[in-house]
Amino acid sequence: MNIPINKYRNIGISAHIDAGKTTFTERVLLYTGINKKLGEVHYGSATMDWMEQEQERGITITSAATTCFWEGLFRQYNNDKYKINIIDTPGHVDFTVEVERSMRILDGAVMIYCAVGGVQPQSETVWRQVNKYNIPRIAFINKMDRVGANFFNVIDQIKNKLISSNPIPIQLSIGSEDKFVGIVDLIRLKSLYWNNDDYGVNVKISDEIPNELKEISINLKNILIETAADSCDELLNKYINKGSLNEYEIKYGLRLKTLNNEIIPVLCGSAFKNKGIQPVLDSIIDFLPSPNDIPPIKVNNIIRYPKYEDPFTALVFKIYSDPFVGNLTFIRVYSGKAKTGDYIFNSNKKKKEKLGRIVQMHANKRLEIKEIFAGDIVAAIGLKDVSTGDTLCDINNPIILEKIKFPDPVISIAIEPNTKIDQEKMSIALNKLSQEDPSFNVNVNVETNQTIISGMGELHLEILVDRMKREFNVNAKIGKPQVAYKETIKKIVKHEGKYIRQTGGRGQFGHVFLKIEPIKNGNNTYEFINKIVGGVIPKEYIPAIDKGVKEQMKGGILAGYPIINIKVTCYDGSYHEVDSSEIAFKIAGSIAFREAFLKANPVLLEPIMSVEIETPKEYIGDVIGDLNKKRGIIENIETNLMYNKIYSFVPLSEMFGYSTELRSKTQGRASYSMKFLKYNEVPYEYQKKIIELKKINVKI
Repeated sequence: MNIPINKYRNIGISAHIDAGKTTFTERVLLYTGINKKLGEVHYGSATMDWMEQEQERGITITSAATTCFWEGLFRQYNNDKYKINIIDTPGHVDFTVEVERSMRILDGAVMIYCAVGGVQPQSETVWRQVNKYNIPRIAFINKMDRVGANFFNVIDQIKNKLISSNPIPIQLSIGSEDKFVGIVDLIRLKSLYWNNDDYGVNVKISDEIPNELKEISINLKNILIETAADSCDELLNKYINKGSLNEYEIKYGLRLKTLNNEIIPVLCGSAFKNKGIQPVLDSIIDFLPSPNDIPPIKVNNIIRYPKYEDPFTALVFKIYSDPFVGNLTFIRVYSGKAKTGDYIFNSNKKKKEKLGRIVQMHANKRLEIKEIFAGDIVAAIGLKDVSTGDTLCDINNPIILEKIKFPDPVISIAIEPNTKIDQEKMSIALNKLSQEDPSFNVNVNVETNQTIISGMGELHLEILVDRMKREFNVNAKIGKPQVAYKETIKKIVKHEGKYIRQTGGRGQFGHVFLKIEPIKNGNNTYEFINKIVGGVIPKEYIPAIDKGVKEQMKGGILAGYPIINIKVTCYDGSYHEVDSSEIAFKIAGSIAFREAFLKANPVLLEPIMSVEIETPKEYIGDVIGDLNKKRGIIENIETNLMYNKIYSFVPLSEMFGYSTELRSKTQGRASYSMKFLKYNEVPYEYQKKIIELKKINVKI
């Protein structure tokens, strides 16, 4: 509570894989004094990539939280410290759930783009996630020292490829590629240079701007002044009367525009070469919101302000199973305060919980604290029954915040323990891992009795299986990847369902008429409508019919895959005063739905992936030919002097092991990325093969 809430900044670092997020964060920790030694991703010594799998692969897998303090590059904040809570998120699409849950609880974001690659596929995915929560953001164009770096080309890509973006450069690079030496601060019209010998800790500031950049720097500053003047009447009047604005007024106007998501201030540098990071920290303070700048929480007629005096309100956004302390429950505090030993209320589960210990996280290290306040992002130890998305609040002032929505898994594999001892350990491991990761599902196939695990991609499942072996010492056999197909229908059908049993005593009687119809353009949608009138079926039996339908949908009918995008209407039926029961109507509803489904032109749906491939131009014919064999549809081809980018839509079932195939076709020179796009109908001939493989005899 020593730091006022208006001096908090809760931000996320997001980008495409290998754009330099973790390298950037490592420099932030060095310059803010949290770390005394610089960690590097390529050496496996990065603080934020603390998992063994992250260090071995050189990628971020799980979002890591840390806290640092900043007084300004020029100590311009009058010796006031700003508290910056940072979450470093993964760039790989398989771990997009980590980005989703982080963005749900953050106030601002730093979007990092490669100066060579520009706006890459996961950049677009992350942008949509940030837009979803209306988060203000700034952009940092990284790797200005690399061959092919182009500052203004990336700005054009941001403007043209990202929805509702308005990038405004507040810096200009001095040189590029191997001639990149510093930046021009356009607001102050000063040059900044870094000496790599001291890891960029000391910054040289010059009033002289290189001659070749003077004209463009003045023009860009004038754009900044005009943009700031447009933010409010007060600045506009001053600009009209005096023709200019001072440094403070420019920042104030740009801040208003940024908070309203009208602009994205753009900076540049090279995190690996230790250039340009401190001005980004300044921009986090200058332009991104404090919790006070975010609209208060409104749920029905309840309002929670980011004040210490308001009732305690927090959201659980992540759970991690720590082998030493048990579950770490990560929470964002929106209002009020709480201390160790307090009782709080889980309003989703209607249960009282005790705050055992509270820790401030620094990647995988923990600093114990006694009290938390509005604006804090911390982890609690000792909470017994909490899940991601639960609301924790004051016992006497309950509130339920909007839950976090996660994408459905698209790929599955079978997993089988080697021994009975492994079976027990595997059950514990799968339970803990599914608690941590909402995009990881576990179920048992009733036909084969196999345990099936599902996730967002091959790498996602590979990492989870590896964690089972390392952290839980589980030895298991892994099956081949399987696609998470779905089932649906194409036409409207009405059908009757009867369940009648007489056993000598009280019998069973359930009788329903159902109409099922497809929901076009649905997103895993199901609707149940009750149109029973006149009491032909008592209202207490209607939920049982709905339950019977849902159970059939969960297990599938055509090939055992979940059924989606269906509207079910119960419009008639009958009952027996003695023999009718909930179980009878549940079975009758299940029978009616199953038989109607089989007559409604049922089809399988398969996940379609958006695939972007970057390949040398001499291999483009081979790559496109291979995509055509995989039932791919070419959307667009971008060409330049050396590399071509191919944008396509390909069924997930055709993409298993594609990284190896692509390397062999292009001598290891091409790369690709993919993300889930939508579900499409499986062609008839492939559908037959899938059903035969599942050994289900159903006429299509």
